[in-house]
Amino acid sequence: MKKVIHKADTRGRSLYDWLDSHHTFSFDEYFDSERINFGALRVLNDDRVAPGKGFQTHPHKNMEVISIPLKGDLEHQDSLKHKDTIKEGEIQVMSAGTGIMHSEYNRNDDRPSEFLQIWVFPNKQNVPPRYENAVISDLIRKNEISEIVSPYPGNGKGLWIYQQAWFSIADLDKDSLQLYKMKSKESLGVYIFIIEGSIMIKDIELRRRDGIGVYDTEEVEFKATEKSRVLLIEVPPHQ
Repeated sequence: MKKVIHKADTRGRSLYDWLDSHHTFSFDEYFDSERINFGALRVLNDDRVAPGKGFQTHPHKNMEVISIPLKGDLEHQDSLKHKDTIKEGEIQVMSAGTGIMHSEYNRNDDRPSEFLQIWVFPNKQNVPPRYENAVISDLIRKNEISEIVSPYPGNGKGLWIYQQAWFSIADLDKDSLQLYKMKSKESLGVYIFIIEGSIMIKDIELRRRDGIGVYDTEEVEFKATEKSRVLLIEVPPHQ
């Protein structure tokens, strides 16, 4: 098993009067030639948006964009005429394809909203743009690794994207031991991001907002050292 570790305090940061964003990978004005991507995983941003503020209308093209709210409500509008609000326990997937314009705003005027913004390189170029959201809290089982995004439409396990990638969430009690097995032999590996709490992988302790990319292995075992929520993203190599 090989690994690359990204501690929370080594991430890049964009700080504005309305946005506090931490970047696991190079983004905005933060650039590190050693931290461009992990396989097809290109962006993992930890965003905190001020009350009533947000990202004004901007374009995306040929990218899978996944938003996972952690606190507060997030309003999405796009050039396909969608207007939706998602909150903690839900997820949003946008396949930018040939091109789409969208905006994201904090719907709350009295408190910040927090969400993860994740970009994945697609395996198909110039597809018709699409948008979908769903409740994922119903899919998550305590002390299990629960799949929420896959490459397969209509499989009853959350949403899908144009890539051989799988997103899972593990809500764990202290001392819960988990074994993640790669879903595809073609995968590069799995990126593990600690949303809350802490885990141990072998002798490595990972705490809140730390990340680790694990590769050259068919499985990875980890143990929660306190009550934790963990995001796992299995991806192929980037072609």
